[in-house]
Amino acid sequence: MRMPSIKIQPLSTENFLPYGEVIACQGNHFFQINEQQTERYHALAEVESDAKVGLSIFKNIQATAIPFEIAMLERHPIGSQAFVPMQGQQFLIVVASCLDHEHPDLDQIQAFISDGRQGVNYRAGTWHHPLLTLEAPSDFVVVDRIGTGANCDVYTFPEKIRIEF
Repeated sequence: MRMPSIKIQPLSTENFLPYGEVIACQGNHFFQINEQQTERYHALAEVESDAKVGLSIFKNIQATAIPFEIAMLERHPIGSQAFVPMQGQQFLIVVASCLDHEHPDLDQIQAFISDGRQGVNYRAGTWHHPLLTLEAPSDFVVVDRIGTGANCDVYTFPEKIRIEF
């Protein structure tokens, strides 16, 4: 039996919209502040949470070589989660729609590559793979819910899925 395969596509605001927001300074959607010294790209993503929200740094210490295989997805049902690269590095984003209240739709998995100037904000409940970087070490600012209670569901696939260009 042939392993299912997903093609990586460039990340854009439009193709990522079902899963959340792209965090990037794109287009003319800014206003000037600080005596015209700064362009403010305002409210690029909305934090969803029922508790405190924290800023963390994730240091990914292992690079991902393409092609690669994945065997799981996770989601955070009660809080959004944003990843912003700190060093301008490209990274991979793997997401899936919900099949039902408990499972991702494995036939609807999509893979994107950030250009290094783009971050992402996963909406609460979005199935996604943990952080995948092409360079290591890679640092990311992460904005997510910092509260008590279960906020991470993991789904393990019946068979691995290959991600490739």
